[in-house]
Amino acid sequence: MTPPADKIYTACVLIIGNEILSGRTQDENLAYIAKGLAQAGVVLKEARVIPDIEATIVAQVNELRARYDYVFTTGGIGPTHDDITSECVAKAFGVKWTLHPDAHKIFLSLYKPEDLNEARLRMAHTPEGASLIANPVSRAPGFQMGNVYVMAGIPRVMQAMFDSVKPTLKGGPPVLSRTVGCDLPEGTIAKHLGAIQLRYADIDIGSYPFYRRGSFGTSLVLRGREAQRLETAAQDVAAMVRELGGSPSFE
Repeated sequence: MTPPADKIYTACVLIIGNEILSGRTQDENLAYIAKGLAQAGVVLKEARVIPDIEATIVAQVNELRARYDYVFTTGGIGPTHDDITSECVAKAFGVKWTLHPDAHKIFLSLYKPEDLNEARLRMAHTPEGASLIANPVSRAPGFQMGNVYVMAGIPRVMQAMFDSVKPTLKGGPPVLSRTVGCDLPEGTIAKHLGAIQLRYADIDIGSYPFYRRGSFGTSLVLRGREAQRLETAAQDVAAMVRELGGSPSFE
């Protein structure tokens, strides 16, 4: 059955790793995925950070794959004992965790037989029935199981994996954005900005305060799918800023 033309495709990012939660490692993957999804016309609805705990990963994967069109996981597919994402996804889908023949061939091309130890072979295992996600950086693949895309946590590798699957994603028109810089604090513009949002229900308008050179200001970010409608809304926001005594700028 063909989905309706106005269907909104949605996604969630599941960031897996104790190192993220501890603060030792800062996540660099979410922003890259979010921007790529917007270009593909997919709306990122949610992102979660969870620990390397089997029950948590299984429960989260099952909850999110039922709620969204796409789920993207990052982290936990390396060779060490705490890299359990692949096994957990298999349990979430109720299938065996097994040596993927194509992944096995990749590793056989990378290592001599005597160097292809048990740890390295872990990275060639996937849930039964999964398809591989190409990794042109280090060759060790990610995989897709249903609407769940399992990718590495290393930013450069994750980006390569995401770029390989991005063209295959179904989405609506790209999500466009327009930013109006404002040298007024949020408290000054809040009421008037809310009124504009009511007039443009199809445009997502966000207000993001900042503090620069000793004064407060606000970045007003508008997102939508129709370029002309977005531009009209942005001009109305700029006019509002002027009426309130500010000097808008387009970023």
